[in-house]
Amino acid sequence: MAKKILVFRFSALGDVAMTVPVLWSFRQKYPDHEIWFVSRPFATDLVSPIPGVHFFPVDLKVKHKGLPGLFRLFRELRQFGPWDAVVDLHSVLRTHVLTSLFKLSGTKVSKINKGRKEKKDLTRKERKIFRPLLSTQERYRQVFTNAGYPFDMVEFPGKELYGESASSEQKLSPSLGDLEGPLIGVAPFAKHQWKMWPEAKMKELMQMLDQRGYQMILFGGPGQEQEKLEDWASKLKNARTFAGQLSMSQELSLIARLSVMVSMDSANMHLASLAGTLVVSIWGATHPFAGFYGYGQSVDDAVQIDLPCRPCSVFGNKPCHRGDFACMMSISPEMVFNKIINK
Repeated sequence: MAKKILVFRFSALGDVAMTVPVLWSFRQKYPDHEIWFVSRPFATDLVSPIPGVHFFPVDLKVKHKGLPGLFRLFRELRQFGPWDAVVDLHSVLRTHVLTSLFKLSGTKVSKINKGRKEKKDLTRKERKIFRPLLSTQERYRQVFTNAGYPFDMVEFPGKELYGESASSEQKLSPSLGDLEGPLIGVAPFAKHQWKMWPEAKMKELMQMLDQRGYQMILFGGPGQEQEKLEDWASKLKNARTFAGQLSMSQELSLIARLSVMVSMDSANMHLASLAGTLVVSIWGATHPFAGFYGYGQSVDDAVQIDLPCRPCSVFGNKPCHRGDFACMMSISPEMVFNKIINK
């Protein structure tokens, strides 16, 4: 008999993107079951291509703000039930309130184990326990298993779901005009400064690629990032940017056309992974061992240097322990360039 599973993940773009291969794998094992995915509105284009996944947008700033808003959200979601299970992939105060309400109403609830102690051991200054932790996708999968729905992860068909041929009903990625040959995406930004390679080094890398005729698409968000990328692109012969101009589905379609994406440990690494594009990622304060590496990517394509202080944080939001940002300053443009051209 078909089941209905309610799934919560109210987080940043990269965290939500990492749920997608898990939702896909669930549906391959349980094609008759429905998932209702509750997240911020930006996530609709990420999950909507998956058959059997319904998207429910949450408005945490107005309609669903605070305790009254969470009670309202609970009442709204209950109308679409009954639910066979509630899967909490976020485990924060908001979802604790919601899962408590569902549990009181008799619904089975399963929550993620974030591995906080393991991550603290990995990132502390002294007596660091340096070992690879479970991937975020594996932690997500385990929540479904604990809810009574075990499955194995399967290959995710990103280019089929998000590429140009995925939809004939809307214009997806923009026309690239006279750009020919392999396309290299460059996504130089991240949410926290300690995850970002210094701009001077990134600009030097782009100049190296430009001088050798490589075609580049620069990725970033609207506002200051967009202005900066437009300025950089105007000074290069073989670069352009569509920052601030595309919907999420259009951006995913464009990313699917790239030969390689150069990114930080950031949302663009995860979007490129979903779109089936190889990623050369640059790592500083954070580390792939924390479990946030791009799904399906090879760690051999990560550019990083070994330092006893790395990683100093899970999210790149803590100041450099050493004060000299050696983890990023020691990565040269040549190191990244050589990774790209050898792909």
